[in-house]
Amino acid sequence: MREDIQIDDIAVMVRRNARARRMTLRVSRTDGGVVLTLPPRVSLKAAQDFASSKADWLRRAVDAMPGPQLVAEGARLPVAGREVTLRSLPIRRVTFDRDVLGVPVGKPIGASVQAWLKQRAHVSLIEAVGRHAANLGRQPTAISLRDTRSRWGSCTSDGRLMFSWRLAMAPIEVLDYVAAHEVAHLAHMDHSPRFWAQVEALMPGYAPYRTWLRQNGSGLQAWRFRD
Repeated sequence: MREDIQIDDIAVMVRRNARARRMTLRVSRTDGGVVLTLPPRVSLKAAQDFASSKADWLRRAVDAMPGPQLVAEGARLPVAGREVTLRSLPIRRVTFDRDVLGVPVGKPIGASVQAWLKQRAHVSLIEAVGRHAANLGRQPTAISLRDTRSRWGSCTSDGRLMFSWRLAMAPIEVLDYVAAHEVAHLAHMDHSPRFWAQVEALMPGYAPYRTWLRQNGSGLQAWRFRD
């Protein structure tokens, strides 16, 4: 049974998680939806009181979320951190020239640009992961790309790395930081001081790029590649 609640005019989806130890409230980077995660035995009243106590923060977070951006003719889309203009052109394949990303006339712009970004992300991440893994002295067992919503990358206990292909839209240094972050997990499967020291060793001065992603990641997630 759904246990959703309302904070002023904001709908809050309530989810119970058997592994949750405390209540957490977050705003989705994908669609601006609000989710309140509860431990199994927390009452709905306690959940309502907790969410109400965060009402001011919640309003600011929801208001700060960027609206959906559609990939279409004339849109200004970020590629490697730089805005480019999308154009339908009499060409055979997607081309990138200075500040114009061209898509063949008659081809669906959204799907074409998405496929192009995936390929660009794949090439860049293979290079970055290979470089950081060589410096670490450990190799991943696999690398895959997905359109993830809650994280930019992940590392499994058996060494499989996963990344969001939307990193192709971020500055190349930001993509490089995420690659270093996940490669560091090959040595430390946590976020302990040793882990962060390893990230620093792989990519000295990574902090500004981590901050950039926290501040601008929702903007990358806001782009829609389908009507």
